Amino acid sequence: MTLDFISKKPVDTRVVVAMSGGVDSSTTAALMVEAGYDVIGVTLQLYDHGAAIQRAGACCAGQDIHDARRVADTLSIPHYVLDYESLFREQVIEEFADSYLRGETPIPCVRCNQTVKFRDLLATAQDLDADAMVTGHYVRRVDGAGGPELHRGADPAKDQSYFLFATTREQLAYLDFPLGGMDKAETRRHAERFGLQVAEKPESQDICFVPDGNYGKLLEKLRPGAWEPGDIVDLDGSRLGEHEGIVHFTVGQRRGLGVATGSPLYVVRVEPETRNVVVGPREALLWRDFNVADVNWLGDGEDPEAGSEVTVKIRSTTPPAPATIAPLDAGHWKVTFAEPDSGTSPGQAAVFYDGERVLGGGWITPGTN
Repeated sequence: MTLDFISKKPVDTRVVVAMSGGVDSSTTAALMVEAGYDVIGVTLQLYDHGAAIQRAGACCAGQDIHDARRVADTLSIPHYVLDYESLFREQVIEEFADSYLRGETPIPCVRCNQTVKFRDLLATAQDLDADAMVTGHYVRRVDGAGGPELHRGADPAKDQSYFLFATTREQLAYLDFPLGGMDKAETRRHAERFGLQVAEKPESQDICFVPDGNYGKLLEKLRPGAWEPGDIVDLDGSRLGEHEGIVHFTVGQRRGLGVATGSPLYVVRVEPETRNVVVGPREALLWRDFNVADVNWLGDGEDPEAGSEVTVKIRSTTPPAPATIAPLDAGHWKVTFAEPDSGTSPGQAAVFYDGERVLGGGWITPGTN
């Protein structure tokens, strides 16, 4: 498995592998060693090491750092653990908390890839005189006529392109993803072939810095007062009940509302200024169009023409839906679905595709549908 965009021989090519301690990144490192590259493994310490050891299943926690080091020893490659705790807190955890208080539904995994991993870690790789950085993400780099392109992973069940839409053209030119053409079973077979101790290690599940998935508890610690009570109201503003804090609600939520009207109710929007949680029928969740901000464009040219047809994913787990996109002003675009969709939520990402190719994306902003 070679990096075709590098003209040097593998033995003369230094590669930094981002090693989280899981089977994907460990197998990636092994494949690079097998291909003859000069491999350096780098693991990011994202929390206080002592506390992290107690967080089973959390990326880059104490056990994962230990596992990454063991794999590096097995492969006989240098391995560095970098203390990114302050960067991670500032750029991911604090933004996560602020986003919830704005009534949004954040995606910290995208922010982590956008900042800590594909900006800060990539800069470190360059400082180590590496010719490329490779990761264990299930996406594909394809060299097209206009330069490197980002494509969906070959296995739809593992495709991670939604979480990497913010990767810039400059970053993509330095990156590769050896697992992009595989499924998870093939990755584990390689890990077993290499004799890696993590071959059967289960995947991490929840957001890595939220123990037991208790967002409210974390937010109360980070933002005292975040649990301030407010009202649950219907679309006309009539009070239906009370809640213990907007941090407990996301758009589209049905369970745990604590009110009943005889028909199913969903969270339609969260209003941080008034602390109101607005609920209504499922039909109220349907959006025909919405705006996105901080757009990263990976398609051809500087910007697409207004009305360009694409498919759009507004959740990592939903299939792409037909839509058109139109640039409005610097970094702000309008997205219009061919058919109204019910999954749109401020703070989430809208990712644009042309078939298998990722064209970029942006962050859904609050507004009317």
